[in-house]
Amino acid sequence: MDSFEIRLASSTDLPRLMALDHSCTSDYVWQLDLRREPGQVAANFREVRLPRSVTVNYPHEPSTLADNWAKYDLALTALRGEVAVGYVCAVEEHKAAVAWVTDLVVSPEVRRSGAASALLTATQAWALERGVQRLILEMQSKNHACIRLAQKFGFEFCGYNDHYYPTRDVALFFGRVLK
Repeated sequence: MDSFEIRLASSTDLPRLMALDHSCTSDYVWQLDLRREPGQVAANFREVRLPRSVTVNYPHEPSTLADNWAKYDLALTALRGEVAVGYVCAVEEHKAAVAWVTDLVVSPEVRRSGAASALLTATQAWALERGVQRLILEMQSKNHACIRLAQKFGFEFCGYNDHYYPTRDVALFFGRVLK
């Protein structure tokens, strides 16, 4: 595992963060089986191995990071040396004592080396300091690496939204009560 410095993101980080490769590859998808009958709806997810690896494009246009900067309650950058290699953004819903992690991006060359874990750990610490009781991660149903990261951190599947992203992909939500 590499060592990463996690700090509040600054506006000078934006060009580098927007230039990161936001896509990922996946061999699995959480497939939605939706069954509708009079008076009930049943939704089931199952992890399905894809016949071949697919490239999963990021559901948000990376250039909108600069436009949305002021809307985030938290934006952290992961640095390896002096180079920004990842970021996380979160929005807090004060009345519900919930924070939503809307973006978690790590450069492909440092994936699986602890950067995402360091960013998520720092996000949890920030949430606890603010009295947030529940942290929720959103991700695409094909983002297998993020699903596994959420599960590793004790997050549990807590919902979905069909056609959630501009790409019309399914969003999965994983939540965790913070103590």
